[in-house]
This record gives sequence, structure tokens and C-alpha cells, in this order.
Amino acid sequence: MNIRQHKRGLSVMARISPRSGRTKIAQRFIAGYGLILRTLVRKADDRILVRHSSPTSLSPVSRALGKNSYLNPSTKGAGLFSFVRCADSTQLLFILLIAFTVGLGSSCSRQHAPQSQTATRAVTDEAGRRVVLPQKIDRIISLAPNLTEIVYAVGAGHRLVGDTTYCDYPEPAKNVAKVGDTMNPSVERIIALRPQIVLVSTASQLEAFTNQLSAQQIAVYVTNPQSLDDVFRSIQTLGDLFSEHDRAAGTVAGLQKRTETIEAGMRTAKPIKVFYQVAGEPLYTIGRDAFLTDLIRRAGGISVTTDVPGAFQRFSDEAALASKPEAIILPTGGPMGEANSTVVSALKNSPAVLNSRVYKINGDLLSRPGPRLVDGLEAMARALHPEAFK
Repeated sequence: MNIRQHKRGLSVMARISPRSGRTKIAQRFIAGYGLILRTLVRKADDRILVRHSSPTSLSPVSRALGKNSYLNPSTKGAGLFSFVRCADSTQLLFILLIAFTVGLGSSCSRQHAPQSQTATRAVTDEAGRRVVLPQKIDRIISLAPNLTEIVYAVGAGHRLVGDTTYCDYPEPAKNVAKVGDTMNPSVERIIALRPQIVLVSTASQLEAFTNQLSAQQIAVYVTNPQSLDDVFRSIQTLGDLFSEHDRAAGTVAGLQKRTETIEAGMRTAKPIKVFYQVAGEPLYTIGRDAFLTDLIRRAGGISVTTDVPGAFQRFSDEAALASKPEAIILPTGGPMGEANSTVVSALKNSPAVLNSRVYKINGDLLSRPGPRLVDGLEAMARALHPEAFK
């Protein structure tokens, strides 16, 4: 069939068609993309077929719209002219216009949309949960001060878009958008900040809160360190998640070297019985699963509550009196600062108080399982065994 004759026939039909508005659009399409149309017609008439092997051959836009990629068997091998002969010409032009516009938009989206926006990976967090994350993470929210410190330590601080009111270190963390405190974050604020991942500490994990974010397709990653080595692993793992492996590895290596130096000085020291007072009224202390129990051991002590199940537990006055600690550690500052400023009354007559071995240490260095925990280890070791540092 001659192309000019076919176009002349279409032009005549366009003039007599009552759908003039749509026809004018089709005419502009022909005028602007005539060469493309002629090429398509020539290829179709020569039986040049495009093989569609699977639905994945469709454009992203078509896949999103749920279009079927299978060709109609009645027209698969007949070329474009078989379609022209059995279709209303005006409708054909209009359909071609729509198809070309959608295809052009799809092509642009493929050129400008980075693959990292759709590529995902599955990881297991420290609570044993399967978490699906983007390959590249650019928007992070931290719901615990220690996690905020880790994000900065591994070089991803510029990607932090939200944290808590307790996140005050390092200095730039104070200027990050606040989503509430650790125990009561605002789900609405978190969603509004469009994070790709929300970091949660088990100390502040709320199941309902986690479920709400999961329902919004926001990944929640939980950390659960129970020892200093676990903290080092958390630092490295988060560094890897944020594509900062080398920076994280360097940070961990430096912290491990400092830890080994401290522990070397404690090898000949006699272990001291230590009571760690988390809060005085009511009395709370650390248990077997607390990372601080491991920290006390590395600092040349032994926690008198090392056999108490759990991490942070309510403790009776009678049990505290019976423990007879040789030293008491009071973490100062932070939200528990004033409530924990003095030794609980049940321990007033303990060997630790009678021998003036009550040590106040910056709580931020002890209560945050992050990079500065090694600073807390050193402060604790110096308090329990000053002779090793002379």
C-alpha cells in the first residue's frame, strides 16, 4: 500500500469525522512525527516483528498500569497494516498519539530514575527480624542517642533527617529535625520526613509503633547490643548498610585497640565487687544481659547483679543491702541525673559507702552503646583501679 495514498485517505476521513477535536490532535501527531510513523509502518509491512519474551519487556509505566505483554495471536504476524485495515483511522491516530506520549514519558523516567530507588536487599536486624532496605540509603531517622552517634561515626551524619530530643552528640545532631523523645516518637513526624530506614534501640522499641511504620513501608532496623563486642558489630553493620564500610572498619579498629590497651592494664588487678545504680527511687540496676555488665568486667570489676536475669531490672532494698558492694557507680547527667544523684538509702552502710568508693561517671559515656562507650570503659577502669594508670 502506498503511504501517500493511505495518508490522503486518512485526511479525507478526518475532515468528515465529527470528532474534530481529537482529529486535530492526531493531525499534529502525524505532522510532527511523520518519519517515525512511516518507519513503523514500513517495518510492520515487511513483517519485522519484535519478540516479546515475557511481561518484563514492557516499560515501567506499562508494568505499573498492569498491561499485558502478550501479543494478540490474531495480529502477531500480520504487520501494522492488518490493524489499519480493521480499525477506524481517527481512533488509530489517537491511540498512536497516546502510545507515543506514554512511551516517551516512560523513556524519560528510565533515563532519570536511578536504579537505587527500586533496587532492594533483605537483611536481618539484631532482633532477628527480616528487613527489606533500599540498596542506597539517603534518608535516615534515629530513635536513640547511641544510634545517632553511630550514624555520625561511620560518616553518614549528613543523611540523618530526624532524631530524638535526647540526641545531642555530636554537635550537628542538635540541629536535626526532632521527632519526639525516645519513648514517645511522633509517627506523623517520622512519616512526613520520608525516611528510608528508622533505627530503633530495643530499650525504646514499641511493637505497635514498629507495626505502624511497617504499614507505611518504612523499614525499621532494631539493634540489640549486649556486650562491647556487640556494639562494635553494630557500628560495622550500620556502616555497611550505609555503604560506609571502610569508615566503619576504621572506627571499630581504633576502638578495639583502645579497649585492648585498657584490658591489658587490668590483667593483674584484683576484681572489685561493683553495684551499678541505674536509678535510686525506685531502685534499678543492671542484669546479666546488660552491656554494662560486660563493661564492668573489662574495667577490672564484677557486677554483684551479674546473675540477675534481664538487662535493666527493678531491685529490692533488701537485695541491694545483701549484695555488699565494694564500689558503687552512679551515672550522672541525662534524664536520670537528678533522680540518681545520691546513693540509695539501702546502700548507705555498704562497704562501698563506708570506704568512700562511690564514683560518679558521665552517664552519656555509659548508657549509650555507641563509639563513646570506650570512653566510659576507660573512666570506669580509672575509678576502680587508679594504680594501673600511674
